[in-house]
Amino acid sequence: MQTQEILRMLRLPELGDLGQFFRSLSATTLVSVGALAAILAYWFTHRPKALQPPCNLLMQSEEVEDCGGARRSVIGGGPQLLTHYYDDARTMYQVFRRGLSISGNGPCLGFRKPKQPYQWLSYQEVVDRAEFLGSGLLRHNCKASTEQFIGVFAQNRPEWIIAELACYTYSMVVVPLYDTLGPGAIRYIINTADISTVIVDKAQKAGLLLEHVEKKETPGLKLIILMEPFEEALRERGKKCGVLLKSMRAVEPFFFSGLWPGEPLCSCGNPKGAMLTHGNVVADFSGFLKVTESQWAPTCADVHFSYLPLAHMFERMVQSVVYCHGGRVGFFQGDIRLLSDDMKALCPTIFPVVPRLLNRMYDKIFSQADSPIKRWLLEFAAKRKQAEVRSGIVRNDSIWDELFFKKIQASLGGCVRMIVTGAAPASPTVLGFLRAALGCQVYEGYGQTECTAGCTFTTPGDWTSGHVGAPLPCNHIKLVDVEELNYWTCKGEGEICVRGPNVFKGYLKDQNRTKEALDSDGWLHTGDIGKWLPEGTLKIIDRKKHIFKLAQGEYVAPEKIENIYIRSEPVAQIYVHGDSLKAFLVGVVVPDPEVMPTWAQKRGIEGTYTQLCINKELKKAILEDLVRLGKESGLHSFEQVKAIHIHSDMFSVQNGLLTPTLKAKRPELREYFKKQIEELYSISV
Repeated sequence: MQTQEILRMLRLPELGDLGQFFRSLSATTLVSVGALAAILAYWFTHRPKALQPPCNLLMQSEEVEDCGGARRSVIGGGPQLLTHYYDDARTMYQVFRRGLSISGNGPCLGFRKPKQPYQWLSYQEVVDRAEFLGSGLLRHNCKASTEQFIGVFAQNRPEWIIAELACYTYSMVVVPLYDTLGPGAIRYIINTADISTVIVDKAQKAGLLLEHVEKKETPGLKLIILMEPFEEALRERGKKCGVLLKSMRAVEPFFFSGLWPGEPLCSCGNPKGAMLTHGNVVADFSGFLKVTESQWAPTCADVHFSYLPLAHMFERMVQSVVYCHGGRVGFFQGDIRLLSDDMKALCPTIFPVVPRLLNRMYDKIFSQADSPIKRWLLEFAAKRKQAEVRSGIVRNDSIWDELFFKKIQASLGGCVRMIVTGAAPASPTVLGFLRAALGCQVYEGYGQTECTAGCTFTTPGDWTSGHVGAPLPCNHIKLVDVEELNYWTCKGEGEICVRGPNVFKGYLKDQNRTKEALDSDGWLHTGDIGKWLPEGTLKIIDRKKHIFKLAQGEYVAPEKIENIYIRSEPVAQIYVHGDSLKAFLVGVVVPDPEVMPTWAQKRGIEGTYTQLCINKELKKAILEDLVRLGKESGLHSFEQVKAIHIHSDMFSVQNGLLTPTLKAKRPELREYFKKQIEELYSISV
């Protein structure tokens, strides 16, 4: 068939007619057509492209042959577990030296004073000060040995990293201490690790350590090194109890070269003393790099914002990635209320977070949408961006960003390209919204100190929520039956166990706990209950033991709190409840029918037992008494209940809320009071 006949059948003009057609158009029309064509061409060449995931997202892990159902990452290219990413970075000392080399002695550690820009120490300055401090420690009777434990008791700041690197340089062991452990735990760590030297930031903490020595609770402590100036009276106080106090600058000038690290030990600061080697840390962050390498390559231009406690391995692992690539780490001023101000001054590209901070961001964003129309528009824009995220497109330059989300992104400095959340489960709603609003890659991981930091991680391109990703290429994960909680591996559920080069060596001087955590085949039993999803990702569904994390990452032992609260005179029974998606605790109280009426009457509250159980004034009085007891017993703020429900019927074996040995059946209590718990959280927000 001839071309003319085809065009005639389709009623399209022939080529000759097309020329005549365009000549008949006005100049304005031709310009408009040309502009439209240019716009379409620009859109086709610049339209956002979906990220290509590094593996099939429908099969992110696979079973390991002859390994009891264990699974491994499909990323990594072979059966061997990853131990390192770079041949020249196998210890933390080498990691830092690599950063020095590839950064060209660029800026390394940043700090700022109120309303001032960040000031920076270069990589060489940090290395020099670490060597000076380390050699100064040797002059003060410390040994260049993995048997030498050095305590660090400070907030995040450059001197923390200098102290840590000083230990790495001379094969000593870092033992972090932090306030939330409480004085009893600090005393326990100092004595268990035979710590004779502690480096602290403030005089107040030095005074706290001296109190233990004065009470003869830590007789081995002989040297306290302070990062900040202190008064002579504190030095004299130390002399009286046999403790030398010196400033960090006074210790640093002594220089003695020639001692280099072997494979020093890193013991992380919690009362169980988890012992981690440099190889553990390198393996863990190498797994993270391997998973993300297809979408994210860290460079010297990357900036990390440090505000999460350095005593936790999550923060130190992320920082290690930055140092390894010659990037910068800027520290917050020390006041959590000034985080946004610090971020605007720093403009970080890497932002590690805990779910509690994400929740605050989410709540603040929606609180500013103070009218129905504003909230509707915000939700509409978020849905449009979320649709892009689900299709693999992550960007911050869409029309929705310009209209709604630029201010949110600017509040974080405007340069964030990666957010990593861990320490506790993140809310799927919050995570989904912020992935869209912030326009950057947001990853979620799961792990614990005993496996260095993480053992699972979100796969790039999988922006779904409700799971913690697939195993890292540096470890295998298997589930084992938990008969007492009715979790079975045949159903894809069980206790999460981890094995690989990122798993710790055991607890310091505690063989019994080590045997509980590590079995004879080297599997770490986490105590968390997981479930394999069809895509090969892991979902956390329960906790084997009744210890959990709140949204900010703090561990809570509810039974310890209940044992304190039960001493309240009107309380017969109490159930303390926490949720890893919430930042505080709530409780259910059963008053003593015989005691409560008299106790209430003394406070001017009258009524029968039934009437008193619904009396708001009485509920307030009981809550105040619980908080009083908590304070007297040394509970931290996050360990105190913020709201309670009064229940008139006793927990019993008959109603299924107690075991035959009269222990609380926590899963049943959680389900039984589900409605009341939800109300307590909604009222207390």
